[in-house]
Amino acid sequence: MKIQHIPSLFFPLLFLFLCIVASDALSKETVKAGLTVDKPFIYVKHEGHSIKVVRNQDPNAILTGYYAKTARACPPFCLQPMVVAPGVTTIGETELFTFMETKLKDQQGILIDARMPEWFRRGTIPGSINIPFSTLKNPDSAEMKSALTRFGAKARGDVGSITLTFDRLMGDDEYKTEKWDFTDAKDLVLWCNSPQCGQSPRAIKYLLNAGYPASKIFYYRGGMQLWKLWGLTTVVPEK
Repeated sequence: MKIQHIPSLFFPLLFLFLCIVASDALSKETVKAGLTVDKPFIYVKHEGHSIKVVRNQDPNAILTGYYAKTARACPPFCLQPMVVAPGVTTIGETELFTFMETKLKDQQGILIDARMPEWFRRGTIPGSINIPFSTLKNPDSAEMKSALTRFGAKARGDVGSITLTFDRLMGDDEYKTEKWDFTDAKDLVLWCNSPQCGQSPRAIKYLLNAGYPASKIFYYRGGMQLWKLWGLTTVVPEK
């Protein structure tokens, strides 16, 4: 019986092939889902704690429960426009990450969960404070005045027509009204449950009605539904 010799390179090549197959299988099992191409995670301050915002690393995770629903009665759950008001910028997740790492971190910006408190208590986006949209409806209410002061606006007291005319001539009328000076007011990002949620758009319109500059207001249209869809970290408030 004639024995054929196996080429000397056969076993090394076989070993290399098996390593490649094993490595490919392992990489599929340990999918690393970052936030962006160059940003695997970020840290956000929430109620005095440092929260690591990451995506769910389970490649088989799916959206379930309330946020998995695709249709609700309209009204009130109607799809919101991309531009909620002139001058207000609509942002997505990557812009929100940048806001969290810059304006929010430096206390020059505020992330606002505009939903009702019962929703906020179920879980919120890290770094958010709860300012329910309904508390901003009346521009002269104590709730609105408290909120505007918290946002960095300053009450002006009695301002006459001469002062208002001077504001216009100086180009300050975007940041100053008869009642409020918004020059040092912080940038605001408002959000609610989803692109079908009208709560943050209403809150934005209430703020604009009170004189808050549109250039200082940003709308995260995706809200909690899109935040959860991407498997991003949420927190349950302590208070």
